[in-house]
Amino acid sequence: MITRRSLLAAGALVVAVPIKLDTTTDLVPTVFVRVDHHGRVVATVPKPDTGQGVRTMAAVLVAEELAVEVADVTLEQAPGDTARYGSQSVGNSMSSRHISQPLRTASATARCLLVAAAAARWQVPVAECVARRGRVEHPRRRPLPYRDLVAAAAAIDPATVPVTLTPADQWRLIGRTPAGRADARAIVTGRARYGTESAPAGSLIAVVARPAWIGAQVDTVDDAAARSVAGVVAVVRLNPPGDGQGGVAVIATSTAAALRGRDALRVTWIGGTPTADSRAWLADLETALPPLAGTPDLLRVIRLPLLAHAPMEPMNATAHVAATGVRVWAPVQNPGGLRTVLAAQLGRPETEVTVTPTLAGGAFGRRIEIDPVQEAVACSRAVGQPVTVRWTRDDDTRHDSYRPMSVHRLGATLGPDGVPTGRVHQVATWPLTVSPPFANPAVVKASGDHFPYAVPGEVSVTLRPAPLRTGFWRSVYAGQFAYAEECFLGEIARRGGHDPVTLRRQLLPAGSRLRAVLDAAALRHPAPAAGQGLGAACHLEYDSAIAVIVTASPADRRVLRVTAAVDVGVPIHPSGVVAQVEGTVLDALSTVLGAQITVRAGAVVQSSFRDYAWARITDCPEIDVVLVRSDAPIGGLGELAYPPSAAAIATALASADAPVVGMPYGVDVG
Repeated sequence: MITRRSLLAAGALVVAVPIKLDTTTDLVPTVFVRVDHHGRVVATVPKPDTGQGVRTMAAVLVAEELAVEVADVTLEQAPGDTARYGSQSVGNSMSSRHISQPLRTASATARCLLVAAAAARWQVPVAECVARRGRVEHPRRRPLPYRDLVAAAAAIDPATVPVTLTPADQWRLIGRTPAGRADARAIVTGRARYGTESAPAGSLIAVVARPAWIGAQVDTVDDAAARSVAGVVAVVRLNPPGDGQGGVAVIATSTAAALRGRDALRVTWIGGTPTADSRAWLADLETALPPLAGTPDLLRVIRLPLLAHAPMEPMNATAHVAATGVRVWAPVQNPGGLRTVLAAQLGRPETEVTVTPTLAGGAFGRRIEIDPVQEAVACSRAVGQPVTVRWTRDDDTRHDSYRPMSVHRLGATLGPDGVPTGRVHQVATWPLTVSPPFANPAVVKASGDHFPYAVPGEVSVTLRPAPLRTGFWRSVYAGQFAYAEECFLGEIARRGGHDPVTLRRQLLPAGSRLRAVLDAAALRHPAPAAGQGLGAACHLEYDSAIAVIVTASPADRRVLRVTAAVDVGVPIHPSGVVAQVEGTVLDALSTVLGAQITVRAGAVVQSSFRDYAWARITDCPEIDVVLVRSDAPIGGLGELAYPPSAAAIATALASADAPVVGMPYGVDVG
């Protein structure tokens, strides 16, 4: 058992204090791992799974250290409880970095105790015993399955048993796991439960009439017709910020009845900006850029649009507020933090608040926010029953917290050979309204500025007040800063007649991780044919490195091939690494080909995938993901591939005489 509490990093997962056993027949070294009296291995996953495969990573880590197979590990999702499990936030690509050490340590502790119990029974040295395939073996004894050792192992004083992790050269599973997710069968057969499928029986359904324009508040409500709809139970006025974004909720016995009731509402709105137009916002950002000192050899302005998160599962949450306590079932990215916030908002001790995180059909930063949960809590308080709030796809698209717009002015001085010798990058953008620290330009710059090349220069950030809700979007500000910088470097290469890969190799330090992944991608990526465009980009963040090379056909705006070489240190689950990179490449492809959010007459124009056009299967290029292994610590991945993929795709699509001036490629921004 672990005998001390340690913090892995700022805000990281806490290695839990050993807990007292409630029974002498279960082995529970920490809250993360249990071996029950049947010998069954149970892993408690402290982080929610929003599609990034954290549950599979947990199963791999536990199976490795307990010498069982991945299929032998039963997974249980931890409820929201930071005191017990440490930070449970899924963000900043931190999940793999947070969970690996606590889960490995807990599992190794259990293994060492089981081996010690077997050695004591056999009266042989511990060094002669080995755990393998869910049992302890000795050359001269009959193997003992874990179930025969659990009680004895639980009775051993852990201070007397040295705990050692399995050396990397003995790993069977970490970095070597065959393709597949631990919960894949449950997902494809429908046994896995997502947000709205996790509500208790008898829950009511609520939908919300949301502001007609940006920033509007409810003025008057005529709900007589809505209340007369069969199945409608109540109509509740929601007041922001405690009740979410605000609006009028219609609560009913079915989704259909709730939607009919919402259609029957008569609501008037006041306040806000009914004339807002994203084209004016973009122009305002451009005028906010400071005067440029000097005259660079090459100058470009890149304008980037609003983007919505658009997870496949729209926002939803279920809450039951009762006298005895508050229960929440929802796909969220920070269940422990949510529990703390709800307890404070409702004036209850945290012991009376239970947050059960469900599987999430995507998140990309949106489920860090708790407005759907606040809506469900307000509705349940009003009717005294469990209520599920369901957002439609239109709700999700038109009332998101969007990735901010930004305008980038980039300049470069060039040597006689066309290689850049100096640079300037001026950024005008908005803060993230959902996170107060991002009102500081220095914080925005730290989030976005990861320029890795040997070109001296300056980066400045100017912030204008955000005119609508803005939030974390996959890769946050790096998706804009790095995109603009890599597109500009691609144009410098084109202008100077340089191969985009060769120029980047020249500007990266020899022996660096980025140089290694760029070389690995170049070795796998075939040369483009005549008439095809070639794009490349690199990115170093989250303790990981990636290089992306793209071949495209500018004439018909088709991306043909993407090669991404990635170094995440130890790839805990290799096929999961491949899947995450592939998914991020398709996000990048979608935004470059035209997905954007625009605002006209105060409201978001786009309503669904009909007009917020995400890539279709016919758009999908051949994607080759190369894993570059290194001795670096475990790195993050969920957001890593977006900035370089978007930039490499955009530059590959740009024709020789048409510079990359914005994103989406070939589409007016704003």
